[in-house]
Amino acid sequence: MACIVAKFGGTSVADIERIERAADKVAAEVKRGHKVAVVVSAMSGVTNQLVQYCNDLSNSHDEREYDTVVSSGEQVTAGLMAIALQKRGVNARSWMGWQVPIICSEVHGKARIEQIDGTRMLDRFKEREVAVLAGFQGVTEGGRITTLGRGGSDTTAVALAAALNAERCDIYTDVDGVYTTDPRVCKNAKKIDKISYEEMLELASLGAKVLQVRSVEMAYKRDIPIQVLSSFDEAIGSDLPGTLVTREEDIMEQEIVNGVAFTKDEAKVTLFNVPDSPGVAAKVFDALAQQNINVDMIVQNISEDGAVTDITFTVPENELDKTMNALKIDDLKGAQIRTDANITKISVVGIGMRSHAGVAQTMFRTLANKGINIQVISTSEIKISVIVAKEYLELAVRSLHSAYGLDQE
Repeated sequence: MACIVAKFGGTSVADIERIERAADKVAAEVKRGHKVAVVVSAMSGVTNQLVQYCNDLSNSHDEREYDTVVSSGEQVTAGLMAIALQKRGVNARSWMGWQVPIICSEVHGKARIEQIDGTRMLDRFKEREVAVLAGFQGVTEGGRITTLGRGGSDTTAVALAAALNAERCDIYTDVDGVYTTDPRVCKNAKKIDKISYEEMLELASLGAKVLQVRSVEMAYKRDIPIQVLSSFDEAIGSDLPGTLVTREEDIMEQEIVNGVAFTKDEAKVTLFNVPDSPGVAAKVFDALAQQNINVDMIVQNISEDGAVTDITFTVPENELDKTMNALKIDDLKGAQIRTDANITKISVVGIGMRSHAGVAQTMFRTLANKGINIQVISTSEIKISVIVAKEYLELAVRSLHSAYGLDQE
């Protein structure tokens, strides 16, 4: 008898009919003898509406009250799911983040989970009770409600799986697994049966929207297998119909490149004539960190005269204005700043890169053959990322997908 955490995203609980369908899957797992905890998101569109209410009242609203408002969507879904399970004869109750409790940091809107006490849930498992937890939320040590950022219910589910020592965390969504790239961009994209934590972490951070990055990080650290599967298919999680995110050693053969990811919501910032002296770069990125701005690709040019240099980096497009304000520091007086939001980041990911040469050459040659100019290059052990003009996104993704043999059956 396994302990399983099942998470249902917003599209999977968008209305009463879909909540009933999700409850059928949970009831089927219970019937097989499993201990089940359920994590739910808000019904599709509800969180956006709640955010809009806050913005309509004030663009500079209190973030603590913002969390109070936007966390309520998951509370509604949790109660409805518990009712649906009870209707099926399943012993179930809803839990809010503060009832568990899920202790979080005090960075409202982007809180991080610090601790989950699963003792009470484990005690209820002995009574064959299914716990239905409202995702996306927690509570500070001071008793204020916090939220984990968009997609945070994934992180809630993985963290709960770790706290309950679950065998697996099933993430039910509107797709049937992780694909080699976005099928809406490349019709030849195919589903991946198994993928390593490292590869999934790279894909999630590079634009693949299937899983929140922090949920994959936590699964990797705590060795919690995640399965991504569709809530609209007939199979349940225990049939293993989706994509399993697991340890590298649990995968028989590794592809050289396992996926092509992209993101369209980044902006490039270039600082010209920055003083080429120790500590200047640190002050630049300290200023950004203090505003909780996530910086991605960073490139610094070699200084020819030893006096000034250029620094280029990327940030989320919706944080570009905040970035410009953060860069108003004395150390940049005299420097010029140029921004460009008409860019896209495209990346190829694969553990097989560790043992195969020529992966970068294939990427650069493929783009060159299509007349696509590369603006910035960044690499890691299992990833190569480039920045190109946004107009070339689809052409670049399809070309790279074919070049690495991902179109083949």
